[in-house]
Amino acid sequence: MTASVRRILALIRKELLAVLKDPRSRVSLFLPPILQCLIFGYAATYDLNHVPYAVLDQDHSAASGELLAALDGSGVFQRVAVLSRADDIKTLIDQGRALLVIQFGQDFERRLAAGGAAELQVIADGRNSNTAGTALSYVGTIVDRFNTSWAADHGDARAPVRAAMRAWYNANLETRWYMVPALIGTLTLLQTMLLTAMSVAREREQGTFDQLLVTPFRPFEIIVGKALPSVLIGLIQATLILLVAQLWFHIPFVGSYLVLYGGLTLFLLAAVGIGLMLSAVVATMQQAVLYAFVIIMPLSLLSGLTTPISNMPVAFQTLTLLNPLRYAIDIAHRVYLEGADLTDLIPDLWPMALIAAGTLSVTAWLFRRGFE
Repeated sequence: MTASVRRILALIRKELLAVLKDPRSRVSLFLPPILQCLIFGYAATYDLNHVPYAVLDQDHSAASGELLAALDGSGVFQRVAVLSRADDIKTLIDQGRALLVIQFGQDFERRLAAGGAAELQVIADGRNSNTAGTALSYVGTIVDRFNTSWAADHGDARAPVRAAMRAWYNANLETRWYMVPALIGTLTLLQTMLLTAMSVAREREQGTFDQLLVTPFRPFEIIVGKALPSVLIGLIQATLILLVAQLWFHIPFVGSYLVLYGGLTLFLLAAVGIGLMLSAVVATMQQAVLYAFVIIMPLSLLSGLTTPISNMPVAFQTLTLLNPLRYAIDIAHRVYLEGADLTDLIPDLWPMALIAAGTLSVTAWLFRRGFE
């Protein structure tokens, strides 16, 4: 047992030296996760902070002015034009100068005063459907507030129904709070799988893998010796992203670090298992990099990071059950923002444990074939 531990530690030291002895390799391992986290934190956002809009006010009443004041005072909408003709709407939107055009009819206030429904037409540039949909939802929120205020000021018993909305764990619905914690798993998967996939392929190219096969190392010792360095580096990368999230973006962490790192360790074992399984069947580092990217892209798309899993076709929803990144992102969100404990995370932990056990077992079988 002691001899086996010494052999594993020697192999771990060899792997760490192979990866970290080159300064360029050290930079490529630890600098990209920080830069990617910063880029995603700022650029990958679905929030709208600037909505240029134009107005065609055919009523020029106090009611239309009050609603426009609410739009202008929101800090999101910026009025770029005041139109006098309906024919100007098409030109303004086609030129991309305005995302929205809001049109008030001539009898807008009169209908409100009479207790009827006043029509407000909102025309959006639908070429970017996500942006237009978000902007329209912002307008709808402001219109709801206006309706409530108008009903209260005018003593109208037929006040419209007001939807009271509240967001748990992200009160301001900031996309950054969603994206950055998810990057703890996403960026770590990218680096860890590449590193692990190239591990055996590098030795094959250098001709040292055959030498490793004739040493006293047993298959499970080789697997442990090659897996643990990648897990260790992955945990360091995850820590760097976690520090960026807290110290740079100031996203409050409400959970347990012990629970988070426990889940990340299990996730990294699953990711390393996939990488080692891949490295056992490729012959060159070029093949390892190519196949790793072929696997990483579907894993990222089917993780629920950009598209909710519930919106995917049923077949793809079933396929995501084999994706460890799906569970890692859920763990990161729940621990980071919700403060979930281990018992809450059992539905995410046991599938990752099965994936890790399955991939590492297949890797051991592939390595054992290499010994025969």
